[in-house]
Order: sequence, then C-alpha cells, then structure tokens
Amino acid sequence: MNGARGEVTLCIDGCEHTLCLTLGALAEIETAFGCSSLSELQARMRRLSASELIQVVAVLLKGGGEQAAAEQLSAMKINPGLAARAVAEAFHAAVG
Repeated sequence: MNGARGEVTLCIDGCEHTLCLTLGALAEIETAFGCSSLSELQARMRRLSASELIQVVAVLLKGGGEQAAAEQLSAMKINPGLAARAVAEAFHAAVG
C-alpha cells in the first residue's frame, strides 16, 4: 500500500486488497451516478445503496490495480461497514 498515492486497504474474502481513487476512477463514479461536480458527488455518496457501494468499491479496486478482484467482487465476502469506511478513507486520501 502506498499512502502517498492515496491507497487504502480493504479485507475481502480474508485477503487485503488495495483501493485507490484515481482521476479515472473519480470520473467513472461521477458518470455512473450522473454527477456533474465534486460537491454533487459528495452529497450522492452519503446515500449509497448496497449495489452502488459494490460498484464504487469495484471502481476503486481497479484504481488500485486490483482488476481481478473488481470483476469478482459481487461474489466475494465483504463486510459492508468496512467497505463503506474504506471508500470514505480513499476519498479522503485523494481529495481531503
């Protein structure tokens, strides 16, 4: 994990995986949720459904170089609270 790059870890199926909010990941999330600004996305992120949380985690996994985990995420065991916390930490690390 590279904290200087804004990477955070999340335990999925008993293994640590890297999440990272890259510019590409941010753009993908904005597009998926139909947001046109960071402030709009910030408000939207406060009310994610479970399927949307999985979608965001998958995008952040891809940003962290974890393509295989991102593709299999919906079939993997993941704690929703830990996932939400990791997403928040990734956003905080990247945009403050």
